[in-house]
Amino acid sequence: MKAFEEQTVPEEEILDKVFTAPNIITFIRLLMLPVFLWLLFGARQEVAAVVVYAVAASTDWVDGQVARRTHQVSKLGKLLDPTVDRLLIAVGVIAICILGRLPLWVLVYLIGRDCILLGGGKYMLSTVGKVPSVVWLGKFATAFLMFGFAFLLLGAPAVPGLGITGAPAWLPGFGPEPSYLGIWLVYAGLVCSVTVFVYYLVRAYQMIAAWRRDRA
Repeated sequence: MKAFEEQTVPEEEILDKVFTAPNIITFIRLLMLPVFLWLLFGARQEVAAVVVYAVAASTDWVDGQVARRTHQVSKLGKLLDPTVDRLLIAVGVIAICILGRLPLWVLVYLIGRDCILLGGGKYMLSTVGKVPSVVWLGKFATAFLMFGFAFLLLGAPAVPGLGITGAPAWLPGFGPEPSYLGIWLVYAGLVCSVTVFVYYLVRAYQMIAAWRRDRA
């Protein structure tokens, strides 16, 4: 499972600083969220809203790369970066559901997954003292979801459905009706997300089992 995990920075190299270049990039991405919501629901400028969301999504990898390459990985950054990623996903999926372009079950799954991971992470920290390492596939899941949301917000381009007879309405794209390209990016992100979610559950079980054996 180690090959599945991202390379981590040694604890002694992690900075206890707030104002670093990577953290500033992450703060800017965070500030884009209210701008996105205002453009989408206040000013009714969907194209401008999509541009803001796409920029926030596409710069997901920038803060992490800058932090590692400039040796500015910080405690705040390790907390803030994944938090902003999850906020971008949550805000994006809620906005698209409000617009009626995404099935409700996607929202339920993503919010439920994050609640389980948050609660499980707190439990792991209070018992084992650490959580499973971040895996690289999670970045792919985030990228697929964010870009899928951007295309769904744009409402284009349309692609033919797979034409499967009797496909349920809650699986857009599988029936004969055309759908948006974005839904297929969302499906790809969900496959990656479920894989990562199962990995975290298995890894957490292994870590807790090892911790209990050591205490026995």
